[in-house]
Amino acid sequence: MIENDIETIEAGYEFLLAYAAQGRPAQVETGPGPHARPTIEGMAVAMKDVAAALAGSDNDFEKVIANDCSNAGAALSFILSQDKIGSEMVDNLNASIHLRAVLTDLFLYSEVLKPLDEGSEPEAPAGGGVETYDATKT
Repeated sequence: MIENDIETIEAGYEFLLAYAAQGRPAQVETGPGPHARPTIEGMAVAMKDVAAALAGSDNDFEKVIANDCSNAGAALSFILSQDKIGSEMVDNLNASIHLRAVLTDLFLYSEVLKPLDEGSEPEAPAGGGVETYDATKT
């Protein structure tokens, strides 16, 4: 199910952010964890699944998501091919435009997939116009 794959990717990215902040040296991952490799492996599988699920779509944005997942999946595979993984490598992966593209694609896509609550209508802005944000008022 694509929602589960999206959750795996999003949760994996959150884990990798925390992992990168730990300052771990590049090393073969053994002993007590947490380790980045299992998370990256799960994300790679989820990205392949999302790419496969959306690749044949007629929807242009779903094609973009599939392509971005393939590109980011290549970066994940590259990291997984390394014997040693450390915080600096993970930090650079986190900063990769390819991984960030997938995340922003999926944030938008997930928001569209969420159905509105039954029986609720979106609230109209006061005065019937377009609601604006005033940063001077806190």
